[in-house]
Amino acid sequence: MSERSFGEYPLSNEITRALAVLKYEAPTEVQREVIPPALEKHDLIVKSQTGSGKTAAFGIPICEMVEWEEKKPQALILTPTRELAVQVRDDMTNIGRFKRIKAMAVYGKEPFSKQKEELKQKTHVVVGTPGRVIDHIDRGTLDLDQVQYLVIDEADEMLNMGFIDEVEAIIKELPANRVTMVFSATLPKDVESLCYKYMKEPIHIEIEATGITTDTIDHRLIDVKDEEKLSVLKDVTVVENPDSCLIFCNTKEHVETVYAELEASNYSCERLHGGLEQQDRFAVMDGFKMGNFRYLVATDVAARGIDIDNVTLVINYDVPMEKESYVHRTGRTGRAGNKGKAITFATPYEGKFVKAIERYIGFEIPSMEAPKPQEVARGKAAFEEKVSGRRVVRNNKTARINQDIMKLHFSGGKKKKIRAVDFVGTIAKIPGVTAEDIGIITIQDHLSYVDILNGKGSLVLQAMDNATIKGKRLKVSIAIK
Repeated sequence: MSERSFGEYPLSNEITRALAVLKYEAPTEVQREVIPPALEKHDLIVKSQTGSGKTAAFGIPICEMVEWEEKKPQALILTPTRELAVQVRDDMTNIGRFKRIKAMAVYGKEPFSKQKEELKQKTHVVVGTPGRVIDHIDRGTLDLDQVQYLVIDEADEMLNMGFIDEVEAIIKELPANRVTMVFSATLPKDVESLCYKYMKEPIHIEIEATGITTDTIDHRLIDVKDEEKLSVLKDVTVVENPDSCLIFCNTKEHVETVYAELEASNYSCERLHGGLEQQDRFAVMDGFKMGNFRYLVATDVAARGIDIDNVTLVINYDVPMEKESYVHRTGRTGRAGNKGKAITFATPYEGKFVKAIERYIGFEIPSMEAPKPQEVARGKAAFEEKVSGRRVVRNNKTARINQDIMKLHFSGGKKKKIRAVDFVGTIAKIPGVTAEDIGIITIQDHLSYVDILNGKGSLVLQAMDNATIKGKRLKVSIAIK
């Protein structure tokens, strides 16, 4: 089966419509291989590179198969990092937007009580890191009775980070009659044995990487002396003049040094490393996605699971110590068929790491000279015009699917015995509005949020000013959050 468009799968109108808005036009190879057996509820072991479109490969069938009416979580997706949990939650929300699928992320370093409250709402999909998922299971705040789909994403990274025991403990708490899908860039022995222990006749799917890195990336190596790295970095950015650029360092100290230097030279830049507060890390990620700045200096915390559509240049300021990290870092560019460039700075003592990377990726990284002064001088004017400004993000999926959505805040909730169906019943009676214009509904004790789709927000806002819900008059306003 080589479907050339998502229209050829047995998908509901709501999912097909979201894919069209998100500009998912033709399925990637991993999506072509995974979606049909996933829709038929087979267990799957999928070996596929990062950046190959695998979140949508499991996200589309799961959003298609979950029942909107069921209040308890029906899908559990485990990810190794908090950033990836948030990324996957956003992707699931976007794909399930018109079906009103509620996805939430649970992870450490965020108040437990906030997640506990959210889990009391109707929640279809829970995405989480193993440690926090176990916390919720232990404290009885995550009900797993109705989970029919388990996805273990980036399974090799779970193993590297020492999560395999926690993953196993979670699996033991799940209903036995579920569908399990495991996704991994590599398949170490421990991951394979975990699969065979807990899966029913899994189908193996291996997506042949075109080499181990994609052929849309132009890889280059510059030999530099340690003390020249900062000046070479600036010269490279002037000559390449990227629309957006990720600069990877091995330590947070290096991130801080490089960031301070670029900041002082008026670069539109931010930094990301494990020493920052979690909410600051998310704010930086969101800012980069929205195009608020052009250069992001980061440790490997940013290499996994970051789906930013138009990173045109990745610079390895430090050669990664682990050969797999090279693939994850450089895989942030050249995504979704776009061209990208990855430039690695190698100091004399990093040669052995470069050799290990080259053996792993199966080719020698071509060398290039550091930019010459005349090249830098030639590029200066164009660079200065671009460097301090915002960049235009043409393809921000979340912004695209949210552009016609207004979130309304109502001053009543569970304590007034109001349910989702009451909102749907009242709002769908407004002339010019149908149930299809109503998105995700979140009902808390004293207030509720309702997403109104298709640009009908102002219409509903106006009409609800004088209407009652279940005989109760509620204050309605545009939600600030």
